[in-house]
Amino acid sequence: MTPLQSAPLGIRLLENGEEYFPRVFDAISRARESVLLETFILFDDEVGKKLHAALLNAAHRGVRVAVTVDGFGSHDLTPVFITELVKAGVHFCTFSPRRRLFGIRTHIFRRMHRKLIAIDGEVAFVGGINFSVHHLYDYGPLAKQDYAVEIQGPAARQVHDFLLRAMPGACPGPPPPRIHNRAAPAAPTTVRLVTRDNHRHRNDIEFAYLEAIRAARHEVVIANAYFLPGYRLLHALCEAAARGVQVRLLLQGKPDMPWVARAGGLLYSHLQDAGVQILEYVERPFHGKIAVVDEAWATVGSSNLDPLSLSLNLEANLVIREPAFARMLRGRLQALIAERCREVPPRKHKRTLLDVVGSTLMFHFLRRFPAWAGWLPAHTPRLVSPRAGDPRRPARVIVLEGETE
Repeated sequence: MTPLQSAPLGIRLLENGEEYFPRVFDAISRARESVLLETFILFDDEVGKKLHAALLNAAHRGVRVAVTVDGFGSHDLTPVFITELVKAGVHFCTFSPRRRLFGIRTHIFRRMHRKLIAIDGEVAFVGGINFSVHHLYDYGPLAKQDYAVEIQGPAARQVHDFLLRAMPGACPGPPPPRIHNRAAPAAPTTVRLVTRDNHRHRNDIEFAYLEAIRAARHEVVIANAYFLPGYRLLHALCEAAARGVQVRLLLQGKPDMPWVARAGGLLYSHLQDAGVQILEYVERPFHGKIAVVDEAWATVGSSNLDPLSLSLNLEANLVIREPAFARMLRGRLQALIAERCREVPPRKHKRTLLDVVGSTLMFHFLRRFPAWAGWLPAHTPRLVSPRAGDPRRPARVIVLEGETE
């Protein structure tokens, strides 16, 4: 693997599949001991087949390979695709697979939404890019704009140790000790993996955002695919704008899920009244989950600022306190804003009482509905590993109680 000489602290920003996939495949080809991979989406398409081949080659070289995919996001993997991996010795698991009901996927809540890769405990990838052709520009107008980071050194070891805990049985020997990952206000590390689960780390990613926004002095730039945060984040953004911080939100202008964008649009007037600038990316669907504060704090990961990511999904973000990286990320966002975004103008007419009441009720419903659905026992998380001969029949089922999430 080539060293990250051009990136500060062994961190490389990767934009879209054109930059991301070659780095991942090259790193896997150089693996000596272990490849640990979690992804929300893995499709049996051009990109998925290349990953499949890279994992098979690593397993045949004697590398310990472990893969976990989400049962909702990776629902269409073929039996042949999975069987070949399992027969080669890959530790393959599906997070909470469920049968379809009248052809409809029913497990839409509490997804394993992380996108993490660790190789030999020395190289790791964190971000929002899935393994599908949808993340390649050549896919067309629906190709997604997205980001990830490649890291080396101690920060990569954080990802490796976390995945060992999240993948029971992936590698022999005892798992590393559990480390509480909540953002600490005193003496922060330069690069830190922050995760969210439904047990001990329910609010860690949200708290990391809150800490940065509340401490902002000059600028907050948040670029998010799906934006419908709760009261604390909304208040923090409005309060930052009120004290003179330039707050900019870069959201989807051509959403792949229009109803989600319309829900987030309910907040536009409230935020704009507080002085927040709202921009929409209009070239193609925006899928990123990144932010920069004061050119000193940055985050790249899988977590949106919406009810699913903040209340139910298993997520992972890298928080980076490094001015050189933050400036680089801000520069990429500034170029995107200048060339491919439009500003959403404030509403010229005053909102009626019906507008206010309707948007308030809809906001509360959308914020609370995922949490209500998450109370259903059907959403208890499981890891299912298939039989080598028949991937449709489980060889082992692990019921997760939150500790390994």
